[in-house]
Amino acid sequence: MSRVYNFCSGPAALPEAVLKKAQSEMLDWHGAGVSVMEMSHRSDEFMSILASAKARLSRLLNVSDDYEILFVQGGASTLFSQIPANLVNGFDSACYLDTGAWSSKAIKEAKRYTKVNVVGSSKEQNYSTVPDFSSLNLDESAAYLHLCPNETIGGVEFSDLPETQLPIVADLSSTILSRKIDVSKYGMIYAGAQKNVGPAGVVICIVRKDLLARSSDDLPSVWSFANLAANDSMINTPPTFAIYLADLVFEWLEAQGGVEAIEEINIRKAKALYDFIDSSAFYSNPVDPAFRSRMNVPFILADDSLDALFIRESEEAGLRTLAGHRSVGGMRASIYNAMPMEGVVALIDFMRDFEERHG
Repeated sequence: MSRVYNFCSGPAALPEAVLKKAQSEMLDWHGAGVSVMEMSHRSDEFMSILASAKARLSRLLNVSDDYEILFVQGGASTLFSQIPANLVNGFDSACYLDTGAWSSKAIKEAKRYTKVNVVGSSKEQNYSTVPDFSSLNLDESAAYLHLCPNETIGGVEFSDLPETQLPIVADLSSTILSRKIDVSKYGMIYAGAQKNVGPAGVVICIVRKDLLARSSDDLPSVWSFANLAANDSMINTPPTFAIYLADLVFEWLEAQGGVEAIEEINIRKAKALYDFIDSSAFYSNPVDPAFRSRMNVPFILADDSLDALFIRESEEAGLRTLAGHRSVGGMRASIYNAMPMEGVVALIDFMRDFEERHG
């Protein structure tokens, strides 16, 4: 059975080289006689994997010693609650920027813990753009400013950050390691692994050390960022195999030339797909061109009665998971780091052929 081009928004495609290496080590990791899935999380073998993953990620993102790297469980959605539970201690409110479905979910969960000041929203524009940062209603006495620089469902992305003295907390689930970022501009970064890093089951958290002091002793021990940092992410058994695969992805990314090199490839992939969509009268993209995502490209057919046929024929052509999120419909191509340019070209060729037959 041949592999298909997987455009799923997550769990997403993994580099084939990573899958093959994991396959070769499945029964016997480096002569240990056991799989990573079977070894103790406190064994020397797994501790070396964890250390390698942290070191590689630190190199790829140029993370300074001012930050702790944590590997936590529960998915990024759990962090929607865990972040205010840890970081609001001693503050009366938190600021949130609303740019799409995931921002909205984060706001809803944060309201369970603190007063939320929504500093700006593009909801009235159907989340097709990003609010003007100069008009944000920031409260500099708040605990932090939360934002999601790439909204996976709506396909909206921004790279600039608001001017503020607040610690910026960013959900980078869809963009981590896909473009250069300056970690020092953030108080905290978090990202579910299942898009650009590895399989579902682990969340990367990069937390500035001074923020760890906000974690209350009243928090459950497995929720406390300070406790997680003090125990090297191993208060309980961490998702060992997911961390191992993340380390293999980091190794693969280093071999590609690092984040700077993969960003150039991502720019070319996104440009090719958007250029084709813009040149067509049959397909359209609903997002403000200034804020189009490189990772998640939604597009709409001129005749939505053809949607089901498009999905069926695209799957037959080896192009999988192109249906848009159930909340918005249409189509969506997620073209994360592991999606090769050949996959994007194959998608464009199919779209062109489909338009010629049904347009």
